Amino acid sequence: MNCVGHQSPGLWRHPQDQSANYTDLRYWANLAQTCERGLFDGIFIADVLGTYDVYGNSNEATLRQGTQVPVNDPLLLVSAMALVTEHLGFGITAGTAYEHPYPFARRLSTLDHLTNGRVGWNVVTGYLPSAARNMGAEDQLEHDERYNHADEYLEVIYKLLEGSWEDDAVVRDKDSGIFTDPAKVHDINHEGKYFKVPGIHISEPSPQRTPVIFQAGASPRGIAFAAGNAEAVFVGAPTKEKLRATVTRIRDAAEAAGRDRHSIRIYTLLTIITAATSEEAEAKHVDYQRYASDEGALALMSGWLGVDLSTYNLDEPLGNVQSNAIQSAADNFQKAKDDGEPWTVRDIAESAGIGGLGPRLVGSGSDVAEELIRWVEETDVDGFNLAYAITPGTFEDVVEFVVPELQKRGAYRTEYTPGTLRHKLFGAGDKLPENHRGASFRLQPAGIPAR
Repeated sequence: MNCVGHQSPGLWRHPQDQSANYTDLRYWANLAQTCERGLFDGIFIADVLGTYDVYGNSNEATLRQGTQVPVNDPLLLVSAMALVTEHLGFGITAGTAYEHPYPFARRLSTLDHLTNGRVGWNVVTGYLPSAARNMGAEDQLEHDERYNHADEYLEVIYKLLEGSWEDDAVVRDKDSGIFTDPAKVHDINHEGKYFKVPGIHISEPSPQRTPVIFQAGASPRGIAFAAGNAEAVFVGAPTKEKLRATVTRIRDAAEAAGRDRHSIRIYTLLTIITAATSEEAEAKHVDYQRYASDEGALALMSGWLGVDLSTYNLDEPLGNVQSNAIQSAADNFQKAKDDGEPWTVRDIAESAGIGGLGPRLVGSGSDVAEELIRWVEETDVDGFNLAYAITPGTFEDVVEFVVPELQKRGAYRTEYTPGTLRHKLFGAGDKLPENHRGASFRLQPAGIPAR
């Protein structure tokens, strides 16, 4: 995230952490080069447009701990990182509730052009009441209605990116003086419940047209949204058993929507703390825990759950929470831990203090590589969305200690596939596949809109 600390509140104080340099482009350029050296699929940049002010009914704890505030725009980082890399993808987060789809479509096309097709868009519907208030509303839309709104938002985006310009509309003919053939650029004439967009897209088609669609919702309505739109899904689960169940639900939903079960790449949240030996990794973990902030963790969790955890005793079970925020987060903590005991507020603070909602793997590169392989084999997950304890140190350690061990086992690439982010992920070309919802909005021969 373009902020201090992201999901490890308090770790910005660690002497080796550089996240406080988030306003310096050199920090981001170095991080991008580190990830490309490790042959990562991409950098996923999260975002919020509001403060976590559910905890204590105030944003004081959030501001005090640097908990995802101050935070800057994620999209503006991409051009600089793309310039110093050749293959790395960029997953950018932007909410459907806070910007009209017409100008946002232009921003997507611009970044897809400037990166030569290495951009994905993480579609979020929003969950922080503070963001809604600052956009003129009293609160977020109800959880499922946010997805209904997002469905139409995506429809407008697809019509603009897929159904406005024909492939050969831009002719660049110097002899005739024609840059674009007007007959091959078409109004989208969208009129729906939330949006009215009559005109054309004002950017020419980019390498992917529609960037790779990422999504991070595991509630029933979120999974239904993913089944129609997502090409990659981020999930979080504390155990392999819970992850396997989530992965199966997503794959079943994709199949029910007429797509291949494995047409969605599923990444699970994980934090890796590693070193040359298991003993060194354990010592590093203990060191990191000294800097973790319980107050910052509970401020984060209160926002994710939509529940003020300051009103609970630390040893009180969370109980049955009705969440209008991130329902999958609430569901995870309403189930018993692996030892059969309920989650207490103290447990939540300790769990979320480093890396947020995902589990932590602590061990040598060899230990971690073996465990990652087991997670994939036992859950059918495709990969991992790595949170960090410190940055860039956590990622540097993964590149140095874990990636070579995975490569030795034949479980990780040794070079990049050329091409766009979509082609790298799926090996089937640059554009949306024919069975994807967005493809149904493509222009047919003679420029006739598909829908």
